[in-house]
Amino acid sequence: MHDLVIRGGTIVDGTGNPRHVGDIAIDGGRITAVGGTAGPGREEIDASGKLVTPGFVDIHTHYDGQATWDPEMAPSSWHGVTTVVMGNCGVGFAPAKPDRHQWLIGLMEGVEDIPGTALAEGMTWDWETFPEYLDALEKMPRTVDIGTHVPHGAVRAYVMGDRGARNEPPTETDIAQMAKIVEEGVRAGALGFSTSRTVLHKSVDGELVPGTTATKEELLGIGRAMGRVGHGVFEMASDLKREWNEFEWMGELSRETGLPVTFAALQSIAKELPLEEQIATMREENAKGANIVAQIALRGNGIVMAWRGTIHPFLFKPAWTEIAELPWEQQLAKLKDPAFKARMLAEEHVFPESDVVELLWAVAMGWVLQFEMGPDFNYEPTQAETIFARAQAAGVDPAEYAYDQLMRDDGTGFIYFPVLNYRDGNLDFLEALQASDDTVNSLSDGGAHCGTICDAASPTFMLQYWARDRKKGRLSVEQAVKRQCRDTAALYGLHDRGVLAPGYLADLNIIDFDRLKLGRPWLAFDLPAGGKRLLQKADGYVATIKSGVVTFREGAPTGAVPGKLIRGPQGTPMRMAAE
Repeated sequence: MHDLVIRGGTIVDGTGNPRHVGDIAIDGGRITAVGGTAGPGREEIDASGKLVTPGFVDIHTHYDGQATWDPEMAPSSWHGVTTVVMGNCGVGFAPAKPDRHQWLIGLMEGVEDIPGTALAEGMTWDWETFPEYLDALEKMPRTVDIGTHVPHGAVRAYVMGDRGARNEPPTETDIAQMAKIVEEGVRAGALGFSTSRTVLHKSVDGELVPGTTATKEELLGIGRAMGRVGHGVFEMASDLKREWNEFEWMGELSRETGLPVTFAALQSIAKELPLEEQIATMREENAKGANIVAQIALRGNGIVMAWRGTIHPFLFKPAWTEIAELPWEQQLAKLKDPAFKARMLAEEHVFPESDVVELLWAVAMGWVLQFEMGPDFNYEPTQAETIFARAQAAGVDPAEYAYDQLMRDDGTGFIYFPVLNYRDGNLDFLEALQASDDTVNSLSDGGAHCGTICDAASPTFMLQYWARDRKKGRLSVEQAVKRQCRDTAALYGLHDRGVLAPGYLADLNIIDFDRLKLGRPWLAFDLPAGGKRLLQKADGYVATIKSGVVTFREGAPTGAVPGKLIRGPQGTPMRMAAE
């Protein structure tokens, strides 16, 4: 008698191999049989006509604070994700001296748009060192497994204090101490180390993330610490400035340590290297024996703008400033007032001093770059769907059209502004990258950018759009599943998941592919202290199973929390290794 049997599903096993119909048997949290007809189970699920896939492995999230208080781990867990890796982009909450708590919160709030009030109320801070942070994470069961990086920003501030926070150059002793902390963290179970080297990442006070201008010596010194342990991923977000020769030191580090180095590969106004050059230069280093992997997004990395979100086109109008701190009911009343609307539309924008003023201008007046976000929005909109084009067709000023769009549904309308990855006005450039072994699907930022994006829904978007609804350049379901299961798991050495085969973790999704559909996003105020976050659910997930336990049925949590902390790489199941 098996613990659980999934009957008659269309098995897409995560390897890229052709789908086939059969049963899956699960015992003791592991898969024990795949295909054919399994014996009876204490619990059985009829998956006839449904896809059965591995649970999705999301390697780029920011649940570092949320994971200390929230067992559900939404919204990622709503989208078939059974494993998340957090601590990306050099920000996190350990190591943390007691007098640095608020500073680390401000760093995370500024970089990742996670409400500082929510973090301050939600976290207990019952740790100081990174191993103690892992111990704290291990105390809470969840719907998903979690793993994490050691973040550069926290390490630098811990070792160097204000010098580190201000991005001052470290001494050799500083580097040695940072390397020791990273080595200690990886030995305790961290999956790697992360750093940020982009001007887009700043604290809530406008300061660059510690490590942004780190020298090659500092980065190599820290990377070698992981080399001494023998495992770990070096993860980085960077502007890839030419004078920094990022790929040169990434290649050197990877060849010397034998470890993978991974970076965010994007079409970005902040990056000096075009995406095509990023990929080509990476491949030059890999041809010399390095293992550099590009993390790519599945759609435009966009801001979802709303009146109650973090950003909207009228943010810099004096009239908005007048009402910005009012309760929403009073704001809405003002926004509905025709006289107030006319005054706001007539006013000039008052931009703050900023080194990204072009981006602020595009937020406020970039109507040819912004899109009306209707009920069935597909995230690959055409020029005919821009605010500018729709306003022209309606015979109104684009600013007024945008205002009215935000006022839809009683002031809860949205406008989509793809800041990154949409230079060409389409996603064609991602087609070839989706077939490359030196790229992985990533950059969902689950748990972060709470008032601007909800790319934690990326796994659903991958299947719904790239494998079903896109009119050209679609991927096979097998490839789409492989990209967000085995491929992402393998990069982080998580060889016990991402594949449906005997011996592997019983992390699975049962999906009604025809019914799979992203829901309309909405702003919730359900974080601690009433903090806001943009959320998006999906129809079509019949069940999600973590370690053999059903955690979600038809999108609703069952209350089961079998998820654990992952400590270090996980080996390939012996039964598979012997085959």
